[in-house]
Amino acid sequence: MTGIPLRAARVAGAALGVILSAGLGLAEAAAPAPAHGIAMYGDPALPPDFVALPYANPDAPKGGRIVLGETGSFDSLNPFLLKGTAPWALGHESYESLMGRSWDEPFTLYGLLAETVTTGPNRDWVEFTLRPEARFSDGSPVTVEDVLWSVETLGTLGHPRYRNGYEKIARAEAVGPRSVRFTFNAPDRELPLILGLRPILKKAQWEGRDFTRSGLEPPIGSGPYVVSEVEPGRFVSLRRNPDYWGRDLPFNRGQHNFDVIRHDYYADGAALFAAFTAGEVDIYRETNDARWQSAYDFPAVRDGRIVKAEIPHHRPSGISGLAMNTRRPVFADWRVRDAMILAFNFEFINQTLTGGTQPRIASYFSNSELGMRPGPAEGKVRALLAPFADSLLPGALDGYALPVSDGRPQNRRNLRAALARLAEAGWTVGPGGRLRNDKGAPFRFEILLVQGASDSERIVTLFADALQRMGIEVRVTQVDAAQYVQRTASYDFDMTVYARALSLSPGNEQWLYWGAAGVTQPGTGNWMGIDSPAAEAMIRSLLNATGRDDFIAATRALDRVLTTGRYVIPIWYAPSSHLAHAARLHYPGTIPVYGDWVGFLPDVWWSEEN
Repeated sequence: MTGIPLRAARVAGAALGVILSAGLGLAEAAAPAPAHGIAMYGDPALPPDFVALPYANPDAPKGGRIVLGETGSFDSLNPFLLKGTAPWALGHESYESLMGRSWDEPFTLYGLLAETVTTGPNRDWVEFTLRPEARFSDGSPVTVEDVLWSVETLGTLGHPRYRNGYEKIARAEAVGPRSVRFTFNAPDRELPLILGLRPILKKAQWEGRDFTRSGLEPPIGSGPYVVSEVEPGRFVSLRRNPDYWGRDLPFNRGQHNFDVIRHDYYADGAALFAAFTAGEVDIYRETNDARWQSAYDFPAVRDGRIVKAEIPHHRPSGISGLAMNTRRPVFADWRVRDAMILAFNFEFINQTLTGGTQPRIASYFSNSELGMRPGPAEGKVRALLAPFADSLLPGALDGYALPVSDGRPQNRRNLRAALARLAEAGWTVGPGGRLRNDKGAPFRFEILLVQGASDSERIVTLFADALQRMGIEVRVTQVDAAQYVQRTASYDFDMTVYARALSLSPGNEQWLYWGAAGVTQPGTGNWMGIDSPAAEAMIRSLLNATGRDDFIAATRALDRVLTTGRYVIPIWYAPSSHLAHAARLHYPGTIPVYGDWVGFLPDVWWSEEN
């Protein structure tokens, strides 16, 4: 973007000039001061002279190697595009943003590439001042031009997740040799933080080239690691940069401890677990409680080479389950989606697959203060939803809870209720016991799965059995990882497995997840095709909330709209992370609010053996 200078008003009369000058002097005296950090609400928890993040060990030894396992494949080293598949780790291990996030606060950022951040009282603008020592991995300085180019390029050519914030920038300009200011055209108190987290790329690396073409050229980032070796689809190895510019920053103390981080790719979860038991992978994150209790009695566990750890967290459950694509006529009617939820015998499936130990997701933000409360909507939540009363689905205002079965395989009571709901939607049992509509068309749909997802396959098999007993024709299709990414990005499915992690500070990413633009725009998180004015109004309310109470009310209202929309058949969540790891690996004793981030990101881990 090109900076647009402000125009000074001409003032007639010397007396008026004096008055104006005095007013400007007062304004300058009250001008916002540069700060070391910024929080979504209130002030950052850490003072300007903090030594290290509270969950990092500043005395952690450096050195050693860690091997992480991934499922699927990759064909690109550009993690900022919709095209191609890149190793997820590159986005934070090789690149940096202006500010870094503390995982011990709901949403607070501290200076990283930027030494200070300044914003107006209404957050209608934000200014970042770069650290003079900030460097890319090739030794060149990070400049204001790199910042402006990165924000514009990602906002116009990058993955859709970067577009919402970019569209709200009215002006972007250099206001000093190391300072850049963004002025906004819409009220959104989160925008300064969103821009603080934008990855900063080296402009010169892309001059004269097409940024939208994914490729395997190693990136030039400013992060602590550089790509040292890569074999497409099999592994990528990252080496800690000995000349990393930010190694002594308080924000980084105790982080980035390994000399080498290697990501190995496997065809499916079974192959990855086998590699872990053989010692080829150092950490395995177990998501099934039953397996956690029964599958870890192999030699490396018995002799102490592998240890088991349970790491708690306090973030929302998020949503995980089977998403129904409302773009498809078969799932456009909410009564059909409600019938699917009724037919899903959660209690039986949970007992069969996990031993019944894992709690069910009750709503998108359950397991937190942001989640909808039982019973009718009250107070501020009800006031926010009231203008949309005519378009809200049953339960949004009066109260809603997921159906509960008796745990028996037959699930007769809920299946009868499901058939009744389908009949309301025009689907009745016809000849041969098959469900058909008034035109005689059969009720049939496809469930799309990625190959190797054994847990998902078992869930879908049990669910499909129940649907077939109801007279519904279900086809389960498994495709490889590349096809799965392509089909879900273009919403080419009827029903599929869906998972979306949610934070304690939801913000602009909610547009990407549930905004109506995602109905047609490919590559968003809105796989379900949600088109809800009420949901969008709640997103605007939470983005513009100036206090914590209003923010919580808006999020709870959004949670009601999403949950009662019956877009996803929820399964279970894990209130803590189950991690099995090599005994030589360690993590700090202080666990942040987002505890499971400590579990699967290697940033604050270290090795006793070099």
